[in-house]
Amino acid sequence: MCIRDRFRIILLCPFISFGSLFSQEEWDFDKKNQNKPLFLDTRAINGHTVKLLEKNVLELRITHRFGEIATPQSYRTLFGLDNSSDIRVGLEYGIIENFMIGVGRSKGAGPFLEVWDGFLKLGIYKNKERNIKITASSQLFFTSMPSSNNPIELTNFTKITHRFTYHNEILFGFKPSKKITLQISSGFIYRNLVNFQDINFLPHISSVARIHLFKKVSLILEYYANFNTTEFRKNNYVNPFGLGIEINTFGHVFLLNFVNSRGIGEGQFLPYTKSKWSEGEFRFGFTIARKFNT
Repeated sequence: MCIRDRFRIILLCPFISFGSLFSQEEWDFDKKNQNKPLFLDTRAINGHTVKLLEKNVLELRITHRFGEIATPQSYRTLFGLDNSSDIRVGLEYGIIENFMIGVGRSKGAGPFLEVWDGFLKLGIYKNKERNIKITASSQLFFTSMPSSNNPIELTNFTKITHRFTYHNEILFGFKPSKKITLQISSGFIYRNLVNFQDINFLPHISSVARIHLFKKVSLILEYYANFNTTEFRKNNYVNPFGLGIEINTFGHVFLLNFVNSRGIGEGQFLPYTKSKWSEGEFRFGFTIARKFNT
């Protein structure tokens, strides 16, 4: 991890601690009469969940990815802890019930750096008796990195529109049992600028499982399957998979995870994941989400 990335985390720590004065109450799974949510967080590991922020709730999110853990030379970087693959800082806000917005900025880990993102997320359907919820999200990604002067490079942005990527998704979540939440989703990503052998339109499906283990601890599993319709994509990219431990502490949700994707955000991890679990090319990461009532 470079000095600049460490400084960002240190700088934000006082705000995370101070937020406990204003954050929402934690969920206690031992309370029999409490209406247990499908998810505690608006994200699983990489992608969104069906959960939305409550009205007038502001959330600060910090997401970090380190280097590879189990490659032959990983011990030289303390199994990836010396490296920072990507880091994102974001703010999200519940405008009204069942509608939230968010913005963020990532360092970038694919071909594009300095990635800004914004999204809208809308609740479409909710059935508390059957524990079913459907939401939709729409995201926009923009890179502010300098354009390359080399016309054959992917980062040679000849138009402003080349800097944009779009992602849209429908998410369906339900609880088949008291301690298990499942989610399936379908969506697509569209990139305005791609390699000449690649495709602009990339559809996908995903699945998420959340298994409640202990009072405040849950296991999260997440898998995305891209429909790679070209030989170029089949030979160069793999599907993102992650697993994590979700810890519900007072005032925030803390997620420790292992993923094979380097980038953060659908504009990066969906089209540009190359690392393979079978070759030890997975990495440790974490997310801290802190809520504030406004």
